[in-house]
Amino acid sequence: MRKTVCCLAVLAAFCATAAHAATWQLEPGPDNRLEFTATFEKTPVTGVFKDFSIRFDFDPQQAADRHLNVRIRVSSADMNSKDINQAIAGMDWFDFARYPEAVFDTREILGTPGTDRHLARGTLLLKGVRQPLALPFSWKPEQRLIEGEFLTRRTLFGIGTGQWQSSDAVGDEVKVKFRARLRELP
Repeated sequence: MRKTVCCLAVLAAFCATAAHAATWQLEPGPDNRLEFTATFEKTPVTGVFKDFSIRFDFDPQQAADRHLNVRIRVSSADMNSKDINQAIAGMDWFDFARYPEAVFDTREILGTPGTDRHLARGTLLLKGVRQPLALPFSWKPEQRLIEGEFLTRRTLFGIGTGQWQSSDAVGDEVKVKFRARLRELP
């Protein structure tokens, strides 16, 4: 009987976590990754943003009460090469000095009933340019895990100007992948 009561208590706690409205934010740790993959001379080149934050308001019952905000310190970009990192800091690329932060923000998050799949429709502000963005992601509240990926084009945001504007050497399409562990705010 005692084991049954304990199991029911654990199950109730699990269900409560998964089914109630809550506000979540990034929990610092090694599970968090925000990476981007571009192509240079048709070869994939991956970098990461090491510093980003997430605030996620999610009510599984009320779509109007869902909000996702991701802030990225653009100067935390690391492409695993000192020379490339120095180049992407400049005006032709991310222009860290003038545009230190990128922001994805949405108040429209649609879910697929019976699954952990969602679609956030919002805007991405990057290098002073705001563009609409549809962000497919999965949310697993029992694991506190949000992850997804999307494709965008660097030229939409003025990334790679001057001699780099053409997609001959650096491809226009960029894949962005993310995985983050969140913690519920009290």
